[in-house]
Amino acid sequence: MTFALLRRYKRSLHRESAPIPYGAGALDCVVVDPVHLPLHRAEVSVRDAKGHEVVHGQTDPHGRFATNVAPGEYSVAVTAEGYQPVRQACESTEGTRTDLGTVPMEPAPTPAMPAPGAWRIDPDHTAVRFIARHIGLAEVHGRFNQFQGTLWIGERMEESSLDVVIETASIDTGVEQRDAHLRSPDFLGVDKYPYMQFVSERFVHRGGSRWAVQGVLNLHGVSRNVSLDTRYLGLGTGIVGETRAACSASAELHREDFTLDWRSMLSRGIAMIGATIKIELDIQAVPAE
Repeated sequence: MTFALLRRYKRSLHRESAPIPYGAGALDCVVVDPVHLPLHRAEVSVRDAKGHEVVHGQTDPHGRFATNVAPGEYSVAVTAEGYQPVRQACESTEGTRTDLGTVPMEPAPTPAMPAPGAWRIDPDHTAVRFIARHIGLAEVHGRFNQFQGTLWIGERMEESSLDVVIETASIDTGVEQRDAHLRSPDFLGVDKYPYMQFVSERFVHRGGSRWAVQGVLNLHGVSRNVSLDTRYLGLGTGIVGETRAACSASAELHREDFTLDWRSMLSRGIAMIGATIKIELDIQAVPAE
């Protein structure tokens, strides 16, 4: 039944597809998950015979991807979080819509989890970055250079916890005048609030290598619930033979949630950093001694 629906859907799409531009060909495919349901937002990369990426896009809610390319030979790679990549070769012909068919995705192997116990975040191999808008225009990229943290891995990953402390005065955007302003009472107020702290006791598996690390962030004297969208990258071995666990994480903070009042700053002529700030983390941890 599912295959019949997909075939009918693809035939209707071909009838309704836009005309192919003069001198070009077209590529079409439908990406499905292991139970043959359309896979939304799968990444599709099309590369030419020299290996140059000529098209990059995502599947629509029906799992479909379509693009126009110059005639020639191509390789198509389909990737999605939690699934094994799929690659196939194809050829585009002028004036022809090349149907790559249904692309089935299989679950990726689950990476080995860290051993239960205490793990220390390694500051030499960890980055705490942020991205904010500068007066609503360009992005400001910065980082915090001084921090420490401990990760306690439970017998079940869901029973794990995390405690990270960051020195607010270690903010670094590469512009000393701007950094001095960010340390001032207008923003972080580092003299009064020398640290920010994130504590989590709730790890929620979102499927594949995705986890939500839910906890409380204390910043500028205010505590708010924050959820880190986390991707577990697995285990590796360092240059001196130590075991390392790695992950990446991100979250979006609203400055007014932490009494960094945007409207108050505007009234005083301070229009420096936008109302939302994206936090990005690249973390490596080693077993605590």
